[in-house]
Amino acid sequence: MPNGETSFIRIVLMLGGIGAVISLAKVLVGNEAITLRLIVGRTILGSGTSLLAGMALIHFPDIHILALVGVAAALGIMGSSVIEMALTRLLTRYLGRLKKGSES
Repeated sequence: MPNGETSFIRIVLMLGGIGAVISLAKVLVGNEAITLRLIVGRTILGSGTSLLAGMALIHFPDIHILALVGVAAALGIMGSSVIEMALTRLLTRYLGRLKKGSES
């Protein structure tokens, strides 16, 4: 990241906070009955999901902080089910290629 004053802890807290706020907003606009269990569960899940945005730093170490926030927000909005589905498809494709390569 170009602005070196942003520490690792601040980045983690920021990304987790973005996911928590998005998840809380999703609970509030949803049709389900609002319970403490639902709020806490979705907030934890949203925080963890948005922390995946930190993986962008692996490929783009000089990524701007606003771009990283955008990735975190996108992941928080998509939710864990969409991310799980995408990762399952990628893994299935990858394992299928490995299996075809070992058969020949």
